[in-house]
Amino acid sequence: MGYSPKIIRYNEKISIWNGAASVITNSFITSFIPLFAIGVLGASNQQVGLLSSLPPLMSMIAMIPGAIWINRLETKKKFTAITLLMARFFLLLLIFIPFINFVEQSWILVVMIALMNLPTAITTLSWQSFIGDLIPDQRRGQFFSERSKILTIVGMVVTFSTGISLNFFEQNAAYPYQVLFLLGFIFGVVEVYFLFKHIEHKKEQKVYSKEPFSKILKTLLVERQYTTFLICAVIFNFGWQMAWPLFSIYQINDAHASAFWISLFAVANQISQILSYKWWARKAEQWGNSIMLFIAGIGMALAPILTILSTNLIYLVLINFFTGIFVAGTVMLLFNQLLRVSPDHSRTAFLASYNIVLGAVGFIAPQIGVLLLEMMSMSFAMSISSIIRLVGGLLFLIVVITNDKYTRRKKGYSEASI
Repeated sequence: MGYSPKIIRYNEKISIWNGAASVITNSFITSFIPLFAIGVLGASNQQVGLLSSLPPLMSMIAMIPGAIWINRLETKKKFTAITLLMARFFLLLLIFIPFINFVEQSWILVVMIALMNLPTAITTLSWQSFIGDLIPDQRRGQFFSERSKILTIVGMVVTFSTGISLNFFEQNAAYPYQVLFLLGFIFGVVEVYFLFKHIEHKKEQKVYSKEPFSKILKTLLVERQYTTFLICAVIFNFGWQMAWPLFSIYQINDAHASAFWISLFAVANQISQILSYKWWARKAEQWGNSIMLFIAGIGMALAPILTILSTNLIYLVLINFFTGIFVAGTVMLLFNQLLRVSPDHSRTAFLASYNIVLGAVGFIAPQIGVLLLEMMSMSFAMSISSIIRLVGGLLFLIVVITNDKYTRRKKGYSEASI
């Protein structure tokens, strides 16, 4: 059963409210966990790297059983909400870390963040499949552009307000972060509430749901557009994710940024995302996702190199503003392209395989980045990240050319046979 335009508009509105609550919670985690780890718990470079790489490993572990469960569901809303609530419950556990003295606290944080990503990974996969069912293909580009713009504004306000608030406390004080974790859990409950508000129809028939998941995965090799996209995404994401812990280490240890400056970096990045979302959506409709991903890849390749040119905090704010333009395009276009090349009949399996492979990249890449930092230097590690990002972006352009040739050749054969 399809969804009427009225229900689609309603689900879009509820999805934005759900996303707003999610962004508030994630802003507390993404922007300030590294500062909590280094400033309060005294985490090492290795532990900061593990904060970036272990969550994707947990995602890999959770992805296959999660995909099997999701693939057999007639409705996904309840399942998504339950796994989301499980993930947000870990925020309550983080509150007690500063009270534990018999084990190194920074290692407890690493383990907690890793375990939190088991239910988070399943929630992400379920939500991707869920929202892919609710929002028709012709609406996704415009809707996700509008949704991303609104959520980025919410994230910007929350991040900036939090950074200013944390600046009134000592950098090694634990209790401000404990308050953040509590607020994060509360907004996580709000997030679950709005998730339940979506209207979802039960599937009338499940043609593929009874097939073994391994059989469905074999169809991945047949889908040329999907496999080529996956290869490009792997290379690009390797270069992207290997620098994630490096940015935090550079900003906090080298540039000596406080919570206020960390929030300014995030806000500058988010402002430029807000200003550029519509442009990326409009150009993607005009030129296609893959060509625009090539352009986004060039901008993303510049980010590591430009960052290490100076430790001046105002300069770093400007660089974050510049790179936010390309982050907006990268995040939106990767997700839109993933949905486009994933067939409707086995979307969950295709999304799962993508997340599994990207989970492996997310585990290995940050560790490689930290290893290059320890063995060589920050400049060397960031330069390698830039090169790999550039290669990944270039591959998206090559894929467009080769796929066009393949389509024309296939069409020629078909016409000849007639």
